[in-house]
Amino acid sequence: MGGLKTGGRWIVWDFDGTILDDVQTGIDSINVLLSRRGLRTIKSVEDYRSRFGFPIIEYYRGLGFDFEKEPYSEVAVEWVEQYDRFVPRAPLCDGVTEAVERLARAGWGEIVLSATEQGMLTRQLTGLGIIGLFDEAVGMDNIEAHTKLPAGIAWRERRKPERAVMIGDTVHDAEVAAKAGFECVLVAQGHQSREKLAAADVPVFDTLAEAADSILKSEK
Repeated sequence: MGGLKTGGRWIVWDFDGTILDDVQTGIDSINVLLSRRGLRTIKSVEDYRSRFGFPIIEYYRGLGFDFEKEPYSEVAVEWVEQYDRFVPRAPLCDGVTEAVERLARAGWGEIVLSATEQGMLTRQLTGLGIIGLFDEAVGMDNIEAHTKLPAGIAWRERRKPERAVMIGDTVHDAEVAAKAGFECVLVAQGHQSREKLAAADVPVFDTLAEAADSILKSEK
């Protein structure tokens, strides 16, 4: 990974659903927890994308979890156990490597900003063989996935980018970008449906290639 340069143009990559195609992993993991509690399981990718959202604790409540009966922190541990079991099957999202390399050739610095715990994020990027493509990987100090906004703001204050564009797959990514002072584009191949993403009032694309095209064209 790169040094601590400041300024310049940066791409701020979300991880889950933007770099890693872990939608089915998310479905398989949560369905184990739902089945254990006798709750309705998620039946399809479309069903999942229509229900998934942030904060994660509210997504869980919408699925029927009762956090007066069991603490969210314990459910989070249980989910991570299942996620670790299923995630080795998850591939990269279509076009990730090509998009990262195109943007790097155009002079953009690139980081990963994720709600994933830091050690877990580093292991996943290393296992996928792509950690060297990024200047930095910024994860969380816990597994509860509340929000990556404070980490995004801290990164901006440290790096002081002249321009930063976030690439994500959820409305939450657009919310984080707006509050952290980043531009944002979303790609509708991850954890939320295009219909949900349309509410974010930022450009939405079907592929990472199209998202990269839009960023590169915006420089001209």
